[in-house]
Amino acid sequence: MTLTDAQIAAIKPARGLRKRFAGGGLYLCTLPSGTRSWRLKWRRQGREQTLTLGLWPAVALAEAQRRAATAKADLAAGRDPRLARTGAKARPVPVGRDFATVARAWHERRKDRWSDGYGAEVLGSLEADVFPQLGSLDVAAITPRMILQVIRAIEARDAIDQAHRVRQRISAIFLYAQAEELCTSDPANPIKAALTPLAHGQLPALIDLPALVEMLRRAENEFCFPVTKAALRFLALTAVRPGEMRAAQWTEFENLDGAAPLWRLPAERMKAEREHIVPLAPAAVDVLAALRLLTGRCPFVFPNIRHAHKPLGENAVGYLLNGAGYHGRHCPHGFRTAFSSIMNERCPGDHDAIEAALAHTVPGVRGRYLRAPFLKRRHELAGEWADLILEGGKDAAALLLGPRRS
Repeated sequence: MTLTDAQIAAIKPARGLRKRFAGGGLYLCTLPSGTRSWRLKWRRQGREQTLTLGLWPAVALAEAQRRAATAKADLAAGRDPRLARTGAKARPVPVGRDFATVARAWHERRKDRWSDGYGAEVLGSLEADVFPQLGSLDVAAITPRMILQVIRAIEARDAIDQAHRVRQRISAIFLYAQAEELCTSDPANPIKAALTPLAHGQLPALIDLPALVEMLRRAENEFCFPVTKAALRFLALTAVRPGEMRAAQWTEFENLDGAAPLWRLPAERMKAEREHIVPLAPAAVDVLAALRLLTGRCPFVFPNIRHAHKPLGENAVGYLLNGAGYHGRHCPHGFRTAFSSIMNERCPGDHDAIEAALAHTVPGVRGRYLRAPFLKRRHELAGEWADLILEGGKDAAALLLGPRRS
């Protein structure tokens, strides 16, 4: 069954990534935000390859079919359509000069400076978004246009932050390649001005308590990977940064069976580069206890759905919130805003403890002398916060048994 223009126009934003096939490997990829991109898939040496052909409606069905036909003609002639689109000439790649090999060498030399979670995230982003397009190419033959096509495909998922991070990583790899005399320039540098700008200002967040409770209830009733639901609840309970939650490892938790359980985040994972201690409410400990049956043998508390040795995908919790209808209204980072706004209003005398819970640095002279962690009071605040946002909610074990998508 092929698509028609009328059917394309009628497609509604999906809960998660959806594919509608138009025949011959051509399909329309629809994101929760409503962004739609044409893609062509084929197999090369047993591995699936993907080529992004443009965004709808700028590229209509007929034009997408024409571009797909051109790409398949290149394949039939033994040419890589990704190279054909950029005008590059296919040629044998000397051993050790292909982008994937150079990138892995760069990663190997730097990973000891990073936490295990961040190192896995860096390599994972390259494997998912860059290697399928550029991995087999000679680093000296890669052009700015080729890299821009890779970045455009990431932007088409509405992952603008990720697009900027991936470009920076590609640029770092080319600087390494220049030092090794494998190429003479950094083709990722000129495309900076062509990227979709990052959104500055306040991130979307619900700061009305009843609305926040309703949002959590709706999101937890979505069809979803159970670990993602647990990650959402744990993020809401702890008000840490999403990246800190995703990289959580079982070895970082202490005294989970005692009266004062806590999570000790290492300095290298923190924005301020100093250790952060998170007192855990009983509800947060319940999430960990339920999860241990699923992920207790993995290094990460919230592992990736496909690769247990990697952390949960960067966009997983965001997609869950979008699927529940909260795109543009609340984002994963918004739980920090909600916690600060609601708890400062309820407990105006606990401003310093709330700032400490958020791992914020107190500015000025006062900040140099105020070093109290407020652990006892923060533990009490964490319990009060949990009671507020989980009112009438499921217990953690039932949450993992609810509607799911594996």
